[in-house]
Amino acid sequence: MLHKSLVRRLDLITLQLFVAVHEEGTLTRAAAREAIAVSAASKRLMELEQVLGVSLFVRQAKGMQLTAAGETLLHHARQMLFNVEKMGLELGEHSHGVRGYVRMLANLSAIIQFLPEDLRDFSALHPQVKADLEERPSNGVVQGVIDGVADLGICSSDTDTKGLPGVTYRRDKLVVLMPADHLLASRKTLAFAETLDSDYVGLHSASSINMRTHAAAREAGKVLRLRIHVPGFDAMCRMVQANMGIGILPQKAYELFGRALGLHAVPLTDAWSDRSLILVVRDEAQLSPVSRLLFDYLRREQG
Repeated sequence: MLHKSLVRRLDLITLQLFVAVHEEGTLTRAAAREAIAVSAASKRLMELEQVLGVSLFVRQAKGMQLTAAGETLLHHARQMLFNVEKMGLELGEHSHGVRGYVRMLANLSAIIQFLPEDLRDFSALHPQVKADLEERPSNGVVQGVIDGVADLGICSSDTDTKGLPGVTYRRDKLVVLMPADHLLASRKTLAFAETLDSDYVGLHSASSINMRTHAAAREAGKVLRLRIHVPGFDAMCRMVQANMGIGILPQKAYELFGRALGLHAVPLTDAWSDRSLILVVRDEAQLSPVSRLLFDYLRREQG
């Protein structure tokens, strides 16, 4: 009677480890995430398979892949852990306030422009909720949420979200960054096609801005004259200051980094320069209580 013994023989720590192995892809990374020795993690996983009488993972050179039985357990394990966390949070609210941990992925635009103040204000309301924020390009944000690396993601709305539900987080405006004495600096607005005779400083190749500007150049029948890729908006501003070319960045990023360097910004007239940033999740109904708190805060306050 396996079902009668499961209650006594399963423990939440092992189930949490099992979920971590799936999300991290390897036992080593999962053990590090759960702060447990690899040998102890391996023993727990082996004992779990023995209790259930099934293999949960296929061990491959590239990592550990769930078996069909593992997929079944994953669904139930996540639900069990969700319910236990919810129970603990609801009880904890009576004496210590809401506690928890939210994993987030966001693109550079969201991190630079909006999240510092938004997370600060959220933390002031819920000081015992901790956020782990990692920067990724928009397509990497989507894949990370699908893979379970993060609870919430923020990406550009023109990203293929692969079916993930999403809601508006913020909107921004792209501008052309240039030295104050550039030939185009006297213009009030610019169409992107008018800038294509200039050299460009571009963001890293996976960024949504980089991919959109290359696509827009192709649509105009030209090739973007890219001199250099840089990792972020601050580096772009320094390269433009050094006359390495002009660049495309959000208006607020210009205000944070470019204006102090004496640079100039001209708004783009192209429809794609008016952007939305969106919040994406795997399943709103399955968000943990603390993830739901942050999701609702960002959606309500900023949407």
